[in-house]
Order: sequence, then C-alpha cells, then structure tokens
Amino acid sequence: MRQTELHLTDGDRELIDSYRARGLHHAREVNRAHILSALDRGIPEAQIMAVLGVGRTAIWRTRSAYLEGGAEYALSDVARPGKPLQYATDVEAKIAALACSEPPEGAKRWTLELLERAAQADIGPISRETIRRLLKKTASSHGAR
Repeated sequence: MRQTELHLTDGDRELIDSYRARGLHHAREVNRAHILSALDRGIPEAQIMAVLGVGRTAIWRTRSAYLEGGAEYALSDVARPGKPLQYATDVEAKIAALACSEPPEGAKRWTLELLERAAQADIGPISRETIRRLLKKTASSHGAR
C-alpha cells in the first residue's frame, strides 16, 4: 500500500513538538501530534500503528484533518453535538437550597409536589421530574431529616 506523503511547515512542526513535549493536552491530541510527526518523517503507517497502538483509520483521519484545516484543526477535538443544558447551575443551586430549607407551613417535609409549586413561583415552569433529577444529581434527600 502506497503511503501519502505529508510535509509539515516549520510553524506546524513547532506546534506539534509543543504538544508532544508538554503534558498539557489530552492523550488523543498527543497521539495525533505523534502521528503527524511520524508521517512528516516518512515513518510507515504499519510502524506508527504498532508503536502508538492506533488503528489505520486514526492515521488516515489525522492526515486528512491536517490537509483539510492545518495543524490546529488536526490536533484538537471538534465540539461534539449534544443537547444543551436546559437549566443553568444557578437554577440547580436554587432548587437544592429550597429543598434544604424549612418546608412550608403545614408540611413536615418537602415533597416533590411542594418543591414544584415553590420552584415555579421563583424560577418559572419546571416539572417534578426535572426537580427529582436535579436533586438526585446533587445527592440531596429533598428535605428528609
């Protein structure tokens, strides 16, 4: 199999060497830096795979990303899609504080229904299930003493 040659610019070599020398980057980024450096020196893919423990696809993708967008693009992780958080941490903190406060008049402790009513008055529309999940995430017992 014929290997596509890759030639780095001097600036890209410096950037890649900084990724390889300092422990400030994720392992995937350091591996990509090693791959690009090895490809620049003409090391065969089979040897890169054996030494770094990566697959041929990782080498191809790294080379392709470098040719497409340069060293920064090839080294860094692209932001992954995902659902954004619906409630900020301040909302989580308000609900946790509410659950740890004294329950309303006539109740021994907070229930999810009571928390829902109190939170809706302060925060806005929020469901019981969301409150339950937020409290579970904070390891709160929602007012049980």
